[in-house]
Formats: sequence, structure tokens, C-alpha cells
Amino acid sequence: MLRLRQIALVARDLRPVEQVICDQLGLEVCYRDPGLTHFGLRHGLYAIGDHILEVVVPKQPGTTAERFLDRRGGDGGYMVILQTDDVAGEKARIEAAGIRIVHEGGTKGVTADGGTASIHGIHMHPKDVGGAILSIDQSDPPESWGWAGYDWEYHSLDGVVSDLVAVDIQADDPAAMADRWAVAVGRPVHDGVMTLDDAEIRFVEATDGRGDGLAAADLVATDRSRAGETLTLCGTDFRLV
Repeated sequence: MLRLRQIALVARDLRPVEQVICDQLGLEVCYRDPGLTHFGLRHGLYAIGDHILEVVVPKQPGTTAERFLDRRGGDGGYMVILQTDDVAGEKARIEAAGIRIVHEGGTKGVTADGGTASIHGIHMHPKDVGGAILSIDQSDPPESWGWAGYDWEYHSLDGVVSDLVAVDIQADDPAAMADRWAVAVGRPVHDGVMTLDDAEIRFVEATDGRGDGLAAADLVATDRSRAGETLTLCGTDFRLV
């Protein structure tokens, strides 16, 4: 199994971005992790079906998020998290391919129904992959997602959008970017598209002068009459499909 489970954006200021997410996408905050202060960040997470949208904001100088904002000239897509059922196997494959792992960690907790759950993930070095920070994580049970807390399902609203089905990674050289991601993820890319179990990752040409990065995402519109709309949020295009 390999799913697209979470994407993260980075912004200078959380409140105005969060307001648009709630007002325009019909979502609400499902979790704020106090432990993120360890990384010099604050954030909000928002459930779209069983997928998670995250916005992170640097709260102190010198963070990776702040360097990203400076490098790309403002807010933008920041991270892609894939879900696997064999993180140990993925780690062995990634290291054998010569890709560096820059962070590894996890958490355990109690779910809303009183059960237990755990999650464990590995972040790959951005210079070895490109485009975004890429993480592959395993959650037990698979339907849980500890990064979003253990009550996120209660906050999953579908009045406007109900699913996350694709992301675009833009690059000055999309073919080279696709080749690096194919090695990192362990899935082939055909005609610029990598197919996961539940979504697509597309590799497209950068045309906005901002260079490589997570540029867009496709969300399933609950109201089919809104399909075709595009909302630009936090330097990222969200297409309703």
C-alpha cells in the first residue's frame, strides 16, 4: 500500500490562511500539536475525508520553514506525506538507493473510541528528492493518523470538498524531478504522472518563476456544480474537480 495521506503548506502568518481554509473549503481545525514548538513552528491541521491538509508557520528564526519562505519568495507547498504498511521495508529500500533520511520519529496515543494507535515516519533529505519534503509513514491501525491527533475524524467536514486526489510538483526540469521521486517513492512515472493507490503525483513545468515546489492539489467538490473552480491559497492552487 502507498497512499497520499497528508500535504503541508508553509505561510508567514497562520490566521489569515486558516480563515480562508475554513471559509472557502468548509473545513475546521482538527488538531494543533504543541510538540511542534520543538521545531520552532506553529501549525493547524484540517481533515479532508481521511486526508490531512496542514499549514505550518515559523515562530522563530532559522527554521527550515523560514528558509523555504525566503527561497521561494513567499507562502507555498512544503511537504508531502505518503502512507505505507511497511515503513521498515521502505526505509531499507530508500537507504539502499542512497537517499538520506534526515528525521525519523513517531507517536502513540488513544483513539476517540478508547483504542490505541501509533504512527512512525521517515523524512527524506530535500536535496536528495527535491520539490518538497517527502515523508513515508506507517500508521497502526491504518485508518488512524496520529499526526492529526486521535479525534480528527470528528472534524472531517465534507460540505465543500470531500477528498484529496492529486498534487502537482513543479520543476524547472520536470523529467529529472520525476526520476528522483520515482527512486524515492519506489513507483514508476509515466508521462509525468506517478500513480499511488488513491491519488496521483504529477510533475509539471514551473512557469511562475518560483522554481521547484509543491504547486497545486486537486480536491473533490461535494457540489459538482463547483467542479472546475480554482482557489489559490497559501501560494498553492487548489482545483475543485
